[in-house]
Amino acid sequence: MKILRTTSENLDFQKLVKQLDAYLAVMDGEEHGFYDQYNKIDSLKNCIVIFDNDEAVTCGAIKEFDKQSMEVKRMFTLPEKRGKGLASAILNELESWTKELGYEKTILETGKRQTEAVALYQKCNYKVIPNYGQYAGVENSVCFEKDL
Repeated sequence: MKILRTTSENLDFQKLVKQLDAYLAVMDGEEHGFYDQYNKIDSLKNCIVIFDNDEAVTCGAIKEFDKQSMEVKRMFTLPEKRGKGLASAILNELESWTKELGYEKTILETGKRQTEAVALYQKCNYKVIPNYGQYAGVENSVCFEKDL
């Protein structure tokens, strides 16, 4: 397993995000357009890709939310590679990078229908918080935070 810190210009990251977007289009249904507008990757400076035998298998990113917080974005693991701890490894690396950059916590939003994602964040000691920013009042969204 190889962990690469990169930017959203990385082609392997872009390839995984395209697969994530296709997955979310199905999961989010009619609400996909709303979520999609907040998930553009053109300016992400802190992205991670994990490779298994030279194949990009999982990704994630962070971006500044406020002076204390980085927001976790674009988490995805290939379906056939799930259940092997890769998503936890990405999350751990994103949290380490967040601390290295001087931030105190990570926050994130996911859809309630993404039950695997919700379970991952709960397993990794994230706690549910009120929906923030553009997600306030959005029924399908659940927001989390973790103090680092």
